Order: sequence, then structure tokens, then C-alpha cells
Amino acid sequence: MIGVTGRADAVFLAFARALRSAGVDASAERVHAFLRAVAEAGPARVYWAGRLTLCGSREDLERYDQVFAGTFGGAPGERRVPSPGLRLTVRDARAGPRSRTVDGPEGPRAAALAGSAEVLRQRDIAGLDPAERAALRRLLAAFALPGQTRRTARRRPAGRGAVDPYRTVRELLRHGGEPARLRHHERTERPRRVVLLVDVSGSMAPYADALLRFAHAAARGSRTEVFTIATRLTRVTRELSHRDPDLAMAALARAVPDWRGGTRLGELVREFLDRWGQRGLARGAVVVLLSDGWERGDPELLAAQMRRLRRLAHRVIWANPLKARPGYAPLAAGMAAALPSVDAFVEGHSLAALERLAAVVKGADDA
Repeated sequence: MIGVTGRADAVFLAFARALRSAGVDASAERVHAFLRAVAEAGPARVYWAGRLTLCGSREDLERYDQVFAGTFGGAPGERRVPSPGLRLTVRDARAGPRSRTVDGPEGPRAAALAGSAEVLRQRDIAGLDPAERAALRRLLAAFALPGQTRRTARRRPAGRGAVDPYRTVRELLRHGGEPARLRHHERTERPRRVVLLVDVSGSMAPYADALLRFAHAAARGSRTEVFTIATRLTRVTRELSHRDPDLAMAALARAVPDWRGGTRLGELVREFLDRWGQRGLARGAVVVLLSDGWERGDPELLAAQMRRLRRLAHRVIWANPLKARPGYAPLAAGMAAALPSVDAFVEGHSLAALERLAAVVKGADDA
């Protein structure tokens, strides 16, 4: 078996984490199989190794291609699905013999691309150059943001659990009153609604595009609502419904009138609660505020509205891009006023931070 360096292993594990953030069920067993396949086939065939081991459904394939393109700079030129008899032997048209692996010309290139993608995951979004931003956009397009699941009042048939009296009685009647097998049911589960409040004020300008693209990927879910906040509150869920991210960003730019304006967090949180939250949009939802916490208005108003939001929502999460900076402390008046009503306070400055935010929203990683 061809050995893979520890550095390459770290890169491939980061690729698997990005896939999980995109909604692909890349379990530990699948990742282990992926690493073994890469070690056997070599980095030049990472695309097919991952496609065969990490994807479990047709829906995973599109997400896999998006994450792969953002991580490794594009998939192999030949996209033909390999037949079972050619397991992990399908090559790019330019690929050489199977013996060209880690030491061949394509191996270092794949490792270098993967290494740069891993560096990109940790970089502050505000400092990225245009090429890095393009790679970041491809990765953000594959994100998924499901909320924590909750049990509903509806029930479905199950093999064990509580006895379903109606189905059991029908079964008895079907057998003329003779003893019959008990029927069971269980409560169904569904993801909680996720509400994103994205700050597009002047102080958030370096991060706004990436955060809105993150919101666009999240809005593909049927239970995600997105609002922008600056000097006005704007509901942009409909604009972000475009499948193409660039078309969605263009529609959003036309709909939002207060780009790079000031910040009136307290007044806008109150407006959100009065118009939408109190009527049900925030009830039992996971509400995420993506903002640096700068407040031009009264901090006491923000504190009161955050307490009100906390009583309605299942969880309140605040993602602040400034939190990752050395020596940062939440001393800004708005941030200090809001924190007592926040369940999780996380970073929001990089792709890795947004991946962790997605895990916190899902309830898989408590901050």
C-alpha cells in the first residue's frame, strides 16, 4: 500500500470535514475507507477515491463536486463514472501509469492544491485576494445549515416503542378478534427553523459577501429565513432562493437599500420580533446573528430585545468575525449588552469558523 504523509492526511481530513458541512454523510467509516483508497490509488486519483467512498446518494454527488473544486482546484477531466470492475483505476486523460503516485508529477500538485485549500480554510476572509475569494465562494456554495431536530406531534409506524392502539385494533378486527401482533409507533423528527440576521453595515463590509453566500447556501433548506441588518431590516429569503449564487447576490444587492450604512441593532431586533418573530418565525427556532456587535443606538434597548428574543427562540447564536483577533474582548457596547442573552458566542472570520458555526447550529458542537 502506498503511504500517504501525515500532512496529506490532515488535508484529506479537512476535505472530509468540509463535505460534512455541506451535508454529505461522511462518517468515520467512510473517511477511513477514503484514506485507504487514496493511499492505494495515489493523490492523482483523489477525486474518484472520494467519490466512491464518501458519497452515499445521488444528492451527495453535486455537493461533492462543489467541495472538491473549492478544495483541490477542480475535478479530473474525465467525469465518466467508473464501472465496478475498474474500481479506482479510472484516470484523467493526461494521467500516466498507475505507478505514478505520490512521487509522480501529479501527486505533488494535488498535495500542493490541497495544502493551499487547508490554509484557505483558516485564513481571515478580510485578507483574501481575488483568487482566494473565488475558491472560497465555491466552497461556500456547497454549505448546508440544518437546525437541531425536534420531535413533532405526528407519529409514524415503528418496529418498537409505544403501542399504536388504532392500528392494533384494526389488526385485531382484520383477524376476527383473534390475538394479533401489536403495532407500534413513534414520534417523527424534523429540523428546527434557522433564522439568520446578517449585518451588512460598513464595519462588516470585508465579510458581508462571504456571510451572505453562506446564507444563500443555508437558504436552500425549506426552513431557513434570512434577513439583512444595518440601518434597516430587510427580509431577503426570496432573493436568495435563486439556485445560482451570483444571481442570488445580484437580486440581493437590488433589494437591500442600506449597504455599508450604520448599525441600529437594538431597533432592528425589535422590528424583527414585532413583525415576524413574535408571530412565530422565532418561536422554537435557532436564531443566528452574524455581526461585529457595533451599535449606534442605545445598548439598553439591544439588551432588552435580546432578552425578549431569548425567551422565544430555542437557541440564540452570535457569530462575530472580530472574536478571532488576538486580545479581543467583547467590550463594544452592543456586544456587551447582547452577550448575557446569547447561548453560543463563536467566531465568524474564516471558512473553518463557518464550518464550526454550522456544527453549533446543528447542535453537534456546543460553544
